[in-house]
Amino acid sequence: MLTLPNILTLSRIVTVPLLAALLWWPDWATGYLLGFVVYSLMGITDYFDGYLARAQGAVSKLGIFLDPIADKIMVAAVILILCANNDIDGVHVVAALIILLREITVSGLREFLAGLQVSMPVSQLAKWKTTLQILALGTLIFAGGFPDQLWMQQLGIAALWTAAILTLLTGWDYLRVGLKHMD
Repeated sequence: MLTLPNILTLSRIVTVPLLAALLWWPDWATGYLLGFVVYSLMGITDYFDGYLARAQGAVSKLGIFLDPIADKIMVAAVILILCANNDIDGVHVVAALIILLREITVSGLREFLAGLQVSMPVSQLAKWKTTLQILALGTLIFAGGFPDQLWMQQLGIAALWTAAILTLLTGWDYLRVGLKHMD
């Protein structure tokens, strides 16, 4: 159970409070920059836990269970803090809500389908969606370290909306597959 890939996944989960603490004060640019470093390390471990699990033949049920949870916890925590700090504000909160609601819906759908012994593999588009979400949120965190560089914030918001659009597309794909198995 405690393979290196699983330890990397668990490290992402236990690091979320540290990341949240670093981003907690919206006027602390250094906190945002340190938060960006932590967030980047979390993203790197997300890549390597899956890579190592496959390369070492160490794919486990625990890893399959925890990896998407770690991703969702990290993304949700960052979105909530960035919204609370007004880094994501106004109409842009809609993009953040689309991302959060899709994650909850697809998780529930996966759980429902698992009870029917129907698997729903992750699509390539969903992998791109996740990558874009992580990049968008990373850009917004990094932009908090340079509050006078408005273009960074705007780039992050544009990426967030693009991720939200991909989120809707992949969410619809999953929902369409899931509806075929409902009475």
